[in-house]
Amino acid sequence: MNPPQKKAPAAKSARRRAREYALQGLYEWLIGGADAGAIEAHLREQNEGEFDKCDRAHFDALLHGGINDAAELDAVLAKHVDRKTTELSPVEHAVLMIGAYELKHCLDVPYKVAINEAVELAKSFGGTDGHRYVNGVLDKAALELRPQEVAAARARAGR
Repeated sequence: MNPPQKKAPAAKSARRRAREYALQGLYEWLIGGADAGAIEAHLREQNEGEFDKCDRAHFDALLHGGINDAAELDAVLAKHVDRKTTELSPVEHAVLMIGAYELKHCLDVPYKVAINEAVELAKSFGGTDGHRYVNGVLDKAALELRPQEVAAARARAGR
């Protein structure tokens, strides 16, 4: 009998890569306040050869849009977090900004996908239970930002 074969990890999608790079960029912005262009140049330099595999348009939207709309995104998040957004871990804060940005502006991304992708980022880069916190906050934010989509999904699920 042959030993069980280990499944190779799935290749990261271009969108997943875009979210990961945007997370790194937003983290850098939250910590140091650098200009978005400088952050992007730094990310390209650090990830030479890999950066071009990301969905560039989505990365631009998340990084530049996230920075430009930071106050607006924080206002949405502030309604659903248990402390000031400035007191959040910078990783969780950046993940929440990405999730909130996608919920608000990326209507081609289903709300459940936006939340799940943010949860996956938090699992990969955040603290031990940060993904649970991110899930709870974005679930509440989705009710505010996409009420019809959430209602329709819950109706289909019988909730």
